[in-house]
Amino acid sequence: MFAVTFADVEQAAAQLHGVAHVTPVMTSRTLDAVTGRAIFLKCEQFQRGGAFKFRGAYNAISRLSAHERQRGVIAFSSGNHAQGVALAAQLAGVPAVICMPDDAPPVKLAATRDYGAEVVIYQRATTDREAFARTLAEQRGLTLIPPYDHPQIMAGQGTAAHELLAQVPELDTLVMPVGGGGLISGCTIAAKAHHPTLRIFGVETEGADDVRRSLACGERVTIDPPTTIADGIRTTAPGYLTFPIIQQYVEQILVVPDTAVLETMRFLLMRMKLVVEPTGAVGLAAVMTGVVPPTCQRIGVIISGGNVDPALLACLG
Repeated sequence: MFAVTFADVEQAAAQLHGVAHVTPVMTSRTLDAVTGRAIFLKCEQFQRGGAFKFRGAYNAISRLSAHERQRGVIAFSSGNHAQGVALAAQLAGVPAVICMPDDAPPVKLAATRDYGAEVVIYQRATTDREAFARTLAEQRGLTLIPPYDHPQIMAGQGTAAHELLAQVPELDTLVMPVGGGGLISGCTIAAKAHHPTLRIFGVETEGADDVRRSLACGERVTIDPPTTIADGIRTTAPGYLTFPIIQQYVEQILVVPDTAVLETMRFLLMRMKLVVEPTGAVGLAAVMTGVVPPTCQRIGVIISGGNVDPALLACLG
């Protein structure tokens, strides 16, 4: 039995109704011509907080008890989960503490503080971020809202695919970035309920391929903190709850170089006028570089977020 069922995703969708945005699906004749496929982009950069992470964060925080709400929540994140938790907590009237690494993108750090959260900085290279957050949670009596390894987080993220397949029912493939696995596990549960034969691919960047290595070994593998432009997938191991779902249902984990991610960001900006962060471009980079099998012809790609550093954005012109 997996940590999340389709019923959980449906309940999350009901919880998010009227709160989360129903994000648009964008298409481009140029993109279809370049790839030789029909591509449908689920644009989660238009979600509240600028990324899909709001879905899971709100689903989890909105279900807290009155006592838990009063004490507050804590999360650890390099950016989008931080913003999602901070915003969800603000909407629910819940105090929030966010543990962020010293190399977190400044735009995400600023946005997290703007949503009213207290930010505590840790050293990414020398600190176990989860242990750091759990210690702080115990000291202050806070409820930990993890970035991916949590049933309500996973179910909330799954609503992105649930929506997409209602908007474009006739897809044959789903492609998305994978870090700890919250997005892909929740989306996989939703997608397989809609279409059991739907093909699902996760995408990582070179050197940040902990999920690919884990699947190859048949068990969760931990790697050194990776260096990649895609800060949202700088995880060192897939989640305990997310990995079994990936093992069971995800056809393959594909890998792309950072250079391909940058080229994809540039294409999205210049040809489709879409501002997408590096992690958000990872899935489409796999399609554009041809590593997604050619038999996949009607592809839904989840653009996970748009919170890009302005300095990096300026370099794309």
